Amino acid sequence: MNKRDYYEVLGIAKDAQPDVIKKSYRKLAMKYHPDRNTGNQESEDRFKEISEAYTILSDEQKRARYDRFGHQGMPGGGGGFGGFGQGAEGFDPFDLFKSVFGGFGGMGEDIFGRSGGRRRSSNRGSDLSLNVALTLHEIAEGTTKKLKIKYQAPCQTCHGSGSKSHQKTTCTTCQGSGEVRQVVDTLLGRVMNVTTCPNCGGEGSIISDPCRTCNGSGLNRDTKVVSVKVPAGVSEGNYIRMRGEGNHGPRGGQPGDILVGFEEIPHEFFTRHGNDIIFELSISYPEAVLGTSAEVPTISSITKMNIPSGTNSGKLFRLRGKGIMNLNGRGRGDQIVRVEIDIPKKIGDKERKMLEELQEEMKLSRSDSKTFFNTLKDAFS
Repeated sequence: MNKRDYYEVLGIAKDAQPDVIKKSYRKLAMKYHPDRNTGNQESEDRFKEISEAYTILSDEQKRARYDRFGHQGMPGGGGGFGGFGQGAEGFDPFDLFKSVFGGFGGMGEDIFGRSGGRRRSSNRGSDLSLNVALTLHEIAEGTTKKLKIKYQAPCQTCHGSGSKSHQKTTCTTCQGSGEVRQVVDTLLGRVMNVTTCPNCGGEGSIISDPCRTCNGSGLNRDTKVVSVKVPAGVSEGNYIRMRGEGNHGPRGGQPGDILVGFEEIPHEFFTRHGNDIIFELSISYPEAVLGTSAEVPTISSITKMNIPSGTNSGKLFRLRGKGIMNLNGRGRGDQIVRVEIDIPKKIGDKERKMLEELQEEMKLSRSDSKTFFNTLKDAFS
C-alpha cells in the first residue's frame, strides 16, 4: 500500500509555516479522534496517519529529509508508529495528541474528559530500556542479538490475578468505571475533571483475598531471553521498540514494551563517517614516489589497491560499496582510504648515506633549471 504525501494528509502547502502545520493537525486530529468515532476503524487509521504526518513535518530536520527524499528517506522507508525508529517511529499517536492539546483543570485530563485522550488501564506494565553494544561489522551487515532480561512476570501461584480465589468485587467508589468525576467552577466556567479512582487504582475492582506469593500484585520477578533483529546501518540514537515484551502490569494488566538502544564499539582500524568508513594506509617514502600495490582490509575481506607514483601524504582513495549498508536496505556506503607517508624517526648509517646521496642528486637537479625567483627577476630586469 502506497503511503500518501504528508502534506496532502494534513491538507497544507509544501511551504507551510509551523503554526499552519500545527493548526491543521489540531483540526484534523479532533475530527478523526477514535473517542469521537467509536468503533470506526477508518477514522482510527486516519487519526494515526494524521499523527504520523505531523510528527515528521513538525520536526525541522525530519521535514527537510522528507522534502528531499520523500517516504524512502524516512527510517524504515516512511516512518510509522511501530518497530524500528528514531524519534517519531514507535511514537504513540495518543500521547502526541495529549502533548499538543494539553489538559484542563490543571489535572492533565484531555478534552474528552479522560486521561491521555483514550481511557487506558492504569495497571499497564512499565517499559524497559536497555542498550546493546554492536561491532562495526554487525552495524554494516545487520545482526540478531539474544538478550537475557529481568522483568515483572505474572505470578505463577495466582496466574497474575493477585487473588487466591481469582475473584474480584466491583469497586463501590467508582462503581467499576475506574474513574471519579468532579465538577470544578473556574473563571472560564464549569470544568469536569476526571481522575483515577483512589480506591481501586483505576481497575474498577477490589481484591479481598490477596495472593500470599505476590502480596496481591499478581507479579513476580523473572528472567527471559528475547531475540532482537538489528537492521544494518543503525547508529547511536536509533532504537527498536519491542511491543509487549516489557514488564507485565499488576493483576492481569497489559505488558509494557522494551526499548533497545545501540552503542557502537570503536574499531581498531576503521572510523565510521555516516555510512562510509575511513581507513588510514601507511606507506613508505619510496612507495609514495615510485608507486606500489597494497593490501587493504575492508569490513568483510581484504582487497588490493594500486597506489600511483607521486602520491602525496593525505591523498584519499575511494573503494565503492565497501562501507555500511543503508538503513533502508538500498545500497551501501564506501570505504575511504587515506594515505599517510611513514617517516621513520630513526635510521641506520646505510640508510642515512643513501638519503644524503639522494638529497645531493635532488639539489643538482634543481640547480640545472631556473628557480621561480630567478625567472621573476629576469622578467623585471
